[in-house]
Amino acid sequence: MKIYSQICELARNRKVHMTLIDPASQDISRSTEIAVEAERAGTDFLMIGGSTSIDMKSMDDTIENIKKKTTKPVIIFPGSSSMISGHADAIYFMSLLNSRNPDFIVGHQVKAAPYLKKMGIETIPMGYLVFDPGMTVGKVGEADLIDNKKEDSAIAYSLAAQMMGMKLIYLEAGSGAPVTVNPKIVRAVKSQIDVPLIVGGGIRTRESASLIAKAGADIVVTGTIVEKADKVYDALKPIIQEIKSVQ
Repeated sequence: MKIYSQICELARNRKVHMTLIDPASQDISRSTEIAVEAERAGTDFLMIGGSTSIDMKSMDDTIENIKKKTTKPVIIFPGSSSMISGHADAIYFMSLLNSRNPDFIVGHQVKAAPYLKKMGIETIPMGYLVFDPGMTVGKVGEADLIDNKKEDSAIAYSLAAQMMGMKLIYLEAGSGAPVTVNPKIVRAVKSQIDVPLIVGGGIRTRESASLIAKAGADIVVTGTIVEKADKVYDALKPIIQEIKSVQ
């Protein structure tokens, strides 16, 4: 079954958790350890990538090692056209729609497309929206940050993404953000779109994860917490349990 179909099937029945692992933040051994512990804690998918660009070899080596030690599907979360690998199960073919730089809207995608075609990797079109405070991804992606208190802009971007054929909408506050995307915005966007909704950034506690899931996120992403945790399993397990308990 295709990865996108797996995501949709899971999301129809319950909330989904994904663990984001940034190979630029630690070595391969640590990235693999995080993946193993995240799987043990109950994560559904492993996302590999981030806002800091790394080369294809680093992506290859990291993903290949993780695939040897885990069974969960690996999805690339690319920060540039160089962050691709034939070892992954799929890649988010994502467009940072509120970037001022056309490279992040379509340029990197054009560069990567011929290589992805040769690799035969599943591509999942995704509209990616960065909210205030944005953190590193907001700066690197040259984003006109979406106001975290106003719903209209978030809804308009999300609907435009869906109408352009994108199969996922991702609302991002930025890795390590002090706050999450406003649950009111999550609820408003979810009420207007028909494709699965992903929310990430600033989610470090059971309480914040619960608020985002209850607001309507189909998929909740955590990343910074696993990078900083001494015991990844202990940090993730209660968050994943909380997300999956939300009806």
